[in-house]
Amino acid sequence: MQPVQTISLSAAGNDSPPDQSWQSQLSGALRDPKALLAAVGLDERWLPGAEGGHQAFEVRVPQAYLSRIQKGNPNDPLLRQVLPLESEMHTVAGYVTDPLEEADHTPAAGLIHKYAARVLMITSGACAINCRYCFRRHFPYEDHAASRAQWGKTLDYLRHDDSLIEAILSGGDPLVSSDARLAWLVGELDAIPHLKRLRLHTRLPVVIPDRVDDAMLEWLGATRLQKVIVLHINHANEIDDSVMKACERLKGVGVTLLNQSVLLRGVNDNTEVLAGLSERLFEAGILPYYLHVLDPVAGAAHFDVPDHEARQLHEALRDRLPGFLVPRLVREIPGEQAKSPIEAWPAAQPSR
Repeated sequence: MQPVQTISLSAAGNDSPPDQSWQSQLSGALRDPKALLAAVGLDERWLPGAEGGHQAFEVRVPQAYLSRIQKGNPNDPLLRQVLPLESEMHTVAGYVTDPLEEADHTPAAGLIHKYAARVLMITSGACAINCRYCFRRHFPYEDHAASRAQWGKTLDYLRHDDSLIEAILSGGDPLVSSDARLAWLVGELDAIPHLKRLRLHTRLPVVIPDRVDDAMLEWLGATRLQKVIVLHINHANEIDDSVMKACERLKGVGVTLLNQSVLLRGVNDNTEVLAGLSERLFEAGILPYYLHVLDPVAGAAHFDVPDHEARQLHEALRDRLPGFLVPRLVREIPGEQAKSPIEAWPAAQPSR
């Protein structure tokens, strides 16, 4: 994971209010395991594991997200997503650095083309928050960073393939990029006549809701492309009033909001929690889309929920909620042309 570039801020007098811009919040994200433990009220017996995990995949937690964590509770579902543990250093069979084999599907700089009619563009190698279960925690972003000149070649790839109808901006997190860069890129995509949709996969409106500002809404609202933002929220506690307001602003410029979650041990492996998440998402104007089983990425095995248990949870969710609030339970299998529904697998299929 590439480090977030430090934002240079001009000096302010003592009477000036603190800079609360999204850029300042991004550059000020907590990035030290000892400081994280202090901020959430945990003692230093957690430090060796936190420091070990941090060496493999650094801590990064913005204050806006940190403020939603219950202090003194090591089992807080938001904290579990960002706190490095000693178990991350264990080698577990079947857990690898590139679980989706994305390195085999990169025809141009910053581009992943795995599925029909759509391509994924790695717009940034950085995130606002480092989730411990991230399937790209080992991804070599430095090999896929694209300059504007290199983006020209990538855009040519899209221009010359008229089977493509959707461009997906991902990363990292695409919204870590500046509005000027994103406005330019979206403008270039807008000019490709066979493209119909623009999709962004992002966590920033959740972890730093102030990212949804006037500058972002200007370029996002200006495109002719249908706009879809897929958020990544795993627990209802992640959605506070500031997130609700950010979602309202996005919907105001014509964005369809979807959510994909990951089924995580100790975070949301519970029918009550999953049902509460779907209800809270809908209150925020977001439709549940996918519930992913864990991608087997090295360092994240402690989050795994076996397939048989995932099916039971999903069946209980279907019994409890209206169909439009039940996300599809899926796994991504390298080489397949779409996500694979778990419930459709034969009963004899061995589970992980």
